[in-house]
Amino acid sequence: MGGGTAESGPEQGGNEPLSGKQDGKQAGREGTRPLVPAQLMGLAGLLRAWRAVASERLGRQITQQDVADVCARSVRWYRDLETGATTRLSREQCEAIGKLFTLGRDELQALLLYSMGGAVAAGPAPAFDTPTRRAVQALLDQQANPAWLLDSKWNIVGYNDPMKTWCPWVMDPGANLMRWSLLSDEAKTVFVDWNKHAIEWLAMLRFSVLQHPQDAEIGALVAEIINADAYLRRLWEERCDVTEAREAFYYRVSLPTHNFEIVELESQTLFPAALPDCRMVIMTWLHPESSKTQAAEMSAQAPESGELARRSNGQLPGQISVATAAEAATYAGEGAVALPILSELMGHGCRLTYGPSTRTVIWATRQDDGRWDVAEVNPYTVIVRMPQAIHVKGASEEYKLLTRALLPIDSHDAVQRIQEMTAQLRRRIEVLEEVHRDEWEANRDQVPYTWHPVDEI
Repeated sequence: MGGGTAESGPEQGGNEPLSGKQDGKQAGREGTRPLVPAQLMGLAGLLRAWRAVASERLGRQITQQDVADVCARSVRWYRDLETGATTRLSREQCEAIGKLFTLGRDELQALLLYSMGGAVAAGPAPAFDTPTRRAVQALLDQQANPAWLLDSKWNIVGYNDPMKTWCPWVMDPGANLMRWSLLSDEAKTVFVDWNKHAIEWLAMLRFSVLQHPQDAEIGALVAEIINADAYLRRLWEERCDVTEAREAFYYRVSLPTHNFEIVELESQTLFPAALPDCRMVIMTWLHPESSKTQAAEMSAQAPESGELARRSNGQLPGQISVATAAEAATYAGEGAVALPILSELMGHGCRLTYGPSTRTVIWATRQDDGRWDVAEVNPYTVIVRMPQAIHVKGASEEYKLLTRALLPIDSHDAVQRIQEMTAQLRRRIEVLEEVHRDEWEANRDQVPYTWHPVDEI
């Protein structure tokens, strides 16, 4: 399992690199010097975004004068903050702004970090030959569940055997959680609700930016991610979520080690006291009864049938449970196309519906209580699990529809991509035929004959 840069999100592919925008969007380079996080996001953009969110949450407009008053400063002083002026805020001012904007713990922590110029500089994770590192690795090895250790730059610096079995990509040189999760085709297949998780991963990256504003490696990682994908760049620029670490978080994954069956997991994040810049993440299985309880809670929060209009950019509003498969299909939006044959091949009470407006598939799964869990997935998630579908009578049209959805929207770009992929596939077929021939020549009595041009000479 490895991951390269991929087209992703409801709008696929990256367009122009992030330019030198101000107010939290600046990523301009000075010569060949690497970007530092402070060039990617600033306090000004966060303050404006937080003020807008708080105004909407409270149902009244919070003005610049309101913020200036709680900080005991002039409105001009605060206006300068929102236009990019560099200044340090006192702890009292940070707490006053946090109270006015109803900021959460992580957002307030981010504001405090920014006002102090960041946390203590993050150093490299200690080498394996140090007593501390050996002790942490021993702790990883003793875990029965998959577990890994991440440094402050989200690099994979330790893992146990179960994690290596679940996610072999962690063994790749320079493996990085954020790069794999946000840019690889594989991640979009593994995580059933990838769009939702992408928002959380970017929120954690924002916190890293504020925590280590002068760390060039973090700056380069963020720049690589937001420049590689237009959808991720838009999420980075338009949202203001900030998260230090995900709490116990529920998600569904589809892995080869589980025969691509969807399993429900929780991740627990721990910060070793001896390695303050690192975090240990342990995957735990959700018990069936726990899953049912969570499903019931999600069901209570799901919108009524009259509110099934799609949310921004084709992204579902969270974990959804509905009463019927028809109700689930409504999430595919206008022009939805049912995929009955692929649904039957998928089995296990599955109902698939393609949404042309978002180029995603609504995946509904019937639960023991008769309700249907709803997820939004990339068409690749369906195709990769059913390569045999192309040979099934009647399934070819549905298979072709999803294959087209994976290609660029523009016809010229789509054909160019097809030509590139066809050339690669032809070469792979040739290699397989060569291997077949080699096996036949080594074991002619046991292996079926395969033709080769040399046979005609």
